[in-house]
Amino acid sequence: MKKPIVCCDFDGTITKNDNIIRIMQQFAPNEWTKLKDAVLSKEMTIQEGVGRMFRLLRSDQKEAIQSFIFNDTDIREGFESFITYLKKADIPFYVLSGGMDFFVYPILEGLVEKEHIYCNQASFQEKHIHIQWPYACDAHCRNGCGCCKPSIIRKLTDEHDLIIMIGDSVTDIEAAKRADLTFARDYLLNECRELNLNHQAYETFIDLKSQFVQIKEVKEWETLRANAGRS
Repeated sequence: MKKPIVCCDFDGTITKNDNIIRIMQQFAPNEWTKLKDAVLSKEMTIQEGVGRMFRLLRSDQKEAIQSFIFNDTDIREGFESFITYLKKADIPFYVLSGGMDFFVYPILEGLVEKEHIYCNQASFQEKHIHIQWPYACDAHCRNGCGCCKPSIIRKLTDEHDLIIMIGDSVTDIEAAKRADLTFARDYLLNECRELNLNHQAYETFIDLKSQFVQIKEVKEWETLRANAGRS
């Protein structure tokens, strides 16, 4: 029997807003929207698009961006209670984020151990912000993910794990393909339906916790996986 392991997106999932989008809306010149649209339409890889978006921002804007994000960010309802439940149930939880270290780590401080957070790194050594990709695609992925969630999942899991993904956006699609079961909302929910992936809809972590609490043993996870929506 398999034991569940939970991998969770950050922007738009743990947080209510997509922080990269909010940063660009507030600080970037208008050309960022073309890059965003190219990523969403899959004409451009996430790594290329996000890297070019941040290249539009000056490094001396770092403090202003951090201050804006910390004041603008709300954690989705029920997250802290959900994390507490998973710890008590001895279910591993990892954050796989396409966001940047300079805002992901501070926002999650005290909630998720740093060693359980995988995200991109921003460098402020040049005139404009430069993104580094410590978790780029491995040999099994050629999608230019940036922070390659399926590659990280391959490192974290083996055949004895039941992989559960939680997400909302284009950056979570490849991870959802790798997962045994995906809890999805917004853009990712539509993609799971179109791709016929094993999924359940959710809106808040209160929803998620109520579904997790109903599952008492690993055997029941297999039942949930089998009964998950594919339409």
